[in-house]
Amino acid sequence: MATYKHKSRKKRLIKIGKLCKWAPFWTVPKKYGKGRRVHPGRHTVLKRSWRRTKSKQ
Repeated sequence: MATYKHKSRKKRLIKIGKLCKWAPFWTVPKKYGKGRRVHPGRHTVLKRSWRRTKSKQ
């Protein structure tokens, strides 16, 4: 990728970066119940890694 990035591309990359984060911790008891211990990344809708899958910029 170029050293100088256009503002539109930066905005797109920032949005993609926010999408691949884990779900908040408080959503776990809300979804699975109080006693169940589940990793918050398990019910994140979009899972993406900068190494594994590339985004269509």
